[in-house]
Amino acid sequence: MSHRTKWKMQRALGLELPGLGKPGALEKRNYPPGQHGRDRKHKISEFGAQLREKQKLIFHYGLREEQLRRFVRVAKRVQQGGNWAEALVGLLERRLDNVVFRLGFARSIAQARQLVSHGHVLVNGKRVTIGSYVLRVGDFIRLTEKAGGEMTEDARTSPRLNLPSYLQFAAEGTNTHGTVLSIPGNEHIPFEFNLRQVAEYYAKRGV
Repeated sequence: MSHRTKWKMQRALGLELPGLGKPGALEKRNYPPGQHGRDRKHKISEFGAQLREKQKLIFHYGLREEQLRRFVRVAKRVQQGGNWAEALVGLLERRLDNVVFRLGFARSIAQARQLVSHGHVLVNGKRVTIGSYVLRVGDFIRLTEKAGGEMTEDARTSPRLNLPSYLQFAAEGTNTHGTVLSIPGNEHIPFEFNLRQVAEYYAKRGV
């Protein structure tokens, strides 16, 4: 996905999505793209609001629609009778590509996914090459010796986001390996977001 396309997505949604990488999408043009973007002031419908919240998840985490639907189904299965929407957040935030990003090993989730797919990330000492792999509490994530050097130095010395409370570096002064401390919740999503509207969107579609 091109840099220009990423910025258009964020302008259309009216907020920056950290997972897309470089900040500043709304600094110069904080209105929707298009010839009449600056003049659009119409009230968004209920469906439009639900769709917008769902699109935030898709764009930030770099998912396809069917991938997100699959996570919704898994969340409902593991949280029977409970708040499956909160369970969905816990699954998305514990995806390996997202955790690599949140640990500051990469500037974007797409870059983190590339690190994973190229075999530069170890989970509990074993190489995992699937970005959608969902980590468990206590899992230990480490960059390979090669990736822990110049390859990721810029990202690690200037991370896109602060380290969330559900993650921890393995030791003070190190930034090449970390641990999942707990199940992340809605408060850990790094942008303004309405989880209830996503739940309503998929409930109406029988997912």
